[in-house]
Amino acid sequence: MSKTLVAYFSASGVTKKVAEVLAKETGADLFEIAPKVPYTSTDLDWTDKGSRTTKEKEDRSIHPEMVGDIDVSGYDTVYVGFPIWWYDAPNIVYGFLEAHDFSGKSMGAFATSGGSGMGNIDGNLKKACPGAKWGKGKRFTSANPKELSDWASSI
Repeated sequence: MSKTLVAYFSASGVTKKVAEVLAKETGADLFEIAPKVPYTSTDLDWTDKGSRTTKEKEDRSIHPEMVGDIDVSGYDTVYVGFPIWWYDAPNIVYGFLEAHDFSGKSMGAFATSGGSGMGNIDGNLKKACPGAKWGKGKRFTSANPKELSDWASSI
């Protein structure tokens, strides 16, 4: 029997809502990719060149320390969710992906954004997880159960 995981990072709660509905629709386990030092509204101010997220964007090697971990070895399918930051996944998501072996697993990225598209996110994530089988990622603007279920079945 295959096991499914929904791993997500959410800075404001929007991605969390989508992740919870996706986990319910797919019968998946849920894991929050959470930073040890939570992001504040000042950290998230993309217009401030000195903000934490702007610094992370400028230096992709910065991977915020995470709270907790999960053994992904028992999962066959993993959905990874995040808000789109500067047309990419946040650094903490790459830190999570690079810390685990996803070889042979079916993977799919779901993202939330008010306007940014997926761009080259799928290609970037594939580089972070050599050996994983990535389906086409999708941006969601709401936690519509049917839309999430339809997407998940395509992975």
